[in-house]
Amino acid sequence: MFLQSSLDELDNHIIHLDWCLTSNHVLLTIAIPTIEKNINSVKRSIVKGSEEEKLFIKEVIASFKSLNMSNLLDISSLEKIVGDFADIVAKS
Repeated sequence: MFLQSSLDELDNHIIHLDWCLTSNHVLLTIAIPTIEKNINSVKRSIVKGSEEEKLFIKEVIASFKSLNMSNLLDISSLEKIVGDFADIVAKS
């Protein structure tokens, strides 16, 4: 187990000598403090086969076709195109 020694909240491990059974290894545990926080999330969905789904697919395909993919020479340019496509889908 590797812990950052400068963080007091993580410097609370326990060595369980009596948990080793027949092994020559000893179990270690650590309690990692977490902050109780509510994260609101929204799930967007489209009913399969609906007119909304058909329109969404048409918009995404049209936007995808408009992307300039003639200059995909390296990973950076590919990542840019993928990011642009993700933005298109998110906005549709």
